[in-house]
Amino acid sequence: MGGDGIGLLATLLALLALGLGFIELSDEVRERETQHFDERVLLALRKPGSPEEPRGPLWLAEAARDVTALGSVSVLTLVVCAVSGFLILVRRWRTLALVVGSTLGGAVVNSLLKSLFARPRPTVVPHLTQVLTESFPSGHAMLSAIVYLTLGALLAQLVDRRWLKAYLVGVVLALTLLIGLTRVYLGVHYPTDVLGGWMAGLGWALLSAVVARAARRRSPGLREESRGDTAPS
Repeated sequence: MGGDGIGLLATLLALLALGLGFIELSDEVRERETQHFDERVLLALRKPGSPEEPRGPLWLAEAARDVTALGSVSVLTLVVCAVSGFLILVRRWRTLALVVGSTLGGAVVNSLLKSLFARPRPTVVPHLTQVLTESFPSGHAMLSAIVYLTLGALLAQLVDRRWLKAYLVGVVLALTLLIGLTRVYLGVHYPTDVLGGWMAGLGWALLSAVVARAARRRSPGLREESRGDTAPS
């Protein structure tokens, strides 16, 4: 088995593990077996006797709101639109289709999962930012994983050195991690909501990568775009 085959096998195994893990986690959430743990974590992040006050310095809550906005629908939509505009300008139509398909598909899946589980938002502590939808899985965690990992993969195609690729992947993973943690700190998600969002988002991103790999094998034009051989006329 060549390097490509090993990489595909590893991706498929990771996808399987994430899928099984998400099913197990969602089953625990549905049966409320994680509720006590979730509430204890949220309360631990607030000052004793004052659940409306988060632990830490005064600036931390504001910083958390700034970071959490990077995973909002508004910001992610702007990011995807900006990248899509660039891909249109350089006429990478097939890459554009993969990016838009991955992000829109992920948004639809997240909405369906939220409607399916219909988990109420946390009430054990006051929310430090506004929320509008159901709690499980976290949309910020899931969609930020999908969008930023997809864009990180695109940028990684532009460099040859492995350490640069690793740096790009590390940055997008750290960003996704921080966004998810702020949702718990702000009291708008249980820890298991965020964990479920990370698992679903990473799983969708890996599935999109498998689809993109298959598309590149079948499409010479997409392979050229991946190598950066196309340019606007």
